[in-house]
Amino acid sequence: MSVNDPIADMLTRIRNAVMAGQTLVGMPSSKIKVAIAKILKSEGYIENYQVVEDERPGQKALRIRLKYIGKRRDRKSVISNLERISSPGKRVYTKSEQIPWVLSGLGIAILSTPKGVMTDQRARQLGIGGEIICKVW
Repeated sequence: MSVNDPIADMLTRIRNAVMAGQTLVGMPSSKIKVAIAKILKSEGYIENYQVVEDERPGQKALRIRLKYIGKRRDRKSVISNLERISSPGKRVYTKSEQIPWVLSGLGIAILSTPKGVMTDQRARQLGIGGEIICKVW
């Protein structure tokens, strides 16, 4: 199946898995998806991720293990929401001085910059702007 916006597909799969209470979510892999998963892990939004060989030869799959807090019945996901900002039909770019704060710093914005995919905080430290991929809180 062809997907026009693979990043939005990734975020939707994670959002749906969180709402269903799943611990593991899988999707086709790409470099940018792995970079986003790496940021989510380093910021503590997911437990782990791994790239595995898919059933189809030559294809790789990204498996993300979601993170929950609390006991079995009362557990809540660490991820409250994910929001896609820039899309293929409407690219959203920002300067380093105008990078948006997500919930006054409680969430993160993930940016694609000339120096790679990074969080809003890291982009502010380096003084570079870029394309706002998504917001996570």
